[in-house]
Amino acid sequence: MNPIVAIPARLASTRLPGKPLADIAGAPMIVQVWRRAVEAGVGPVVVACAEPEIAEAVARAGGRAVLTRPEHPSGSDRIREAVEAVDPERRHDIVVNVQGDLPTLDPALVRAALAPFDEPAVDITTLAAAIREEAERADPNVVKLVAAFPEDRPGTRARALYFSRATVPSGAGPHYHHIGLYAYRRDALDRFVALPPGRLEQRERLEQLRALEAGMRIDAVLVETVPLGVDTPADLARARALLEASHA
Repeated sequence: MNPIVAIPARLASTRLPGKPLADIAGAPMIVQVWRRAVEAGVGPVVVACAEPEIAEAVARAGGRAVLTRPEHPSGSDRIREAVEAVDPERRHDIVVNVQGDLPTLDPALVRAALAPFDEPAVDITTLAAAIREEAERADPNVVKLVAAFPEDRPGTRARALYFSRATVPSGAGPHYHHIGLYAYRRDALDRFVALPPGRLEQRERLEQLRALEAGMRIDAVLVETVPLGVDTPADLARARALLEASHA
């Protein structure tokens, strides 16, 4: 494998406008995410951004950013444009999509996402963690991944059968919190962004269902913790506290 990590970022957030540039422990959030991706040590890191302000912030920190078309409908489309720009020769055969709002991401999670690619039939990989808080089982903001993991142990892998905002599957047993970090084979990313939106994707408002509807294989890896995604002012305050504590 020869992976490249791409981080999509745009300023137009409805719940937290301008969040990629929000200061966290002395650096813009997008720079903190870039640092975590670099610390993973899996390959070069590029930020795929919609606005020049983000590109400038990344460049000031010593990173590489690509300015992409602002109208992209998803982060997947944005990272594909950026990776094509920096690697037209297609030397990188795996593209890891790290969301731009995970400033406290454990770099080990980026590495964990690569493990399933030892199986040639896998198109896309992602991560999941066992749900421990009872309230999360019924929370539609917590996306559930349906997979028959053979055991509840970090590093265990299984094929993703479905993703839902509902509490699935029914019956006694564990439920899994889907973590929105993906890795794609390069050809699979090309195919995915060329597909029309799926019917289940539009119903659940979950982009990954498009791949499943098209017959693509997604394998998931169990990890111990869910990284903090920054979507609200309260999330931002928590991320600041966590990173400031780690730098103290």
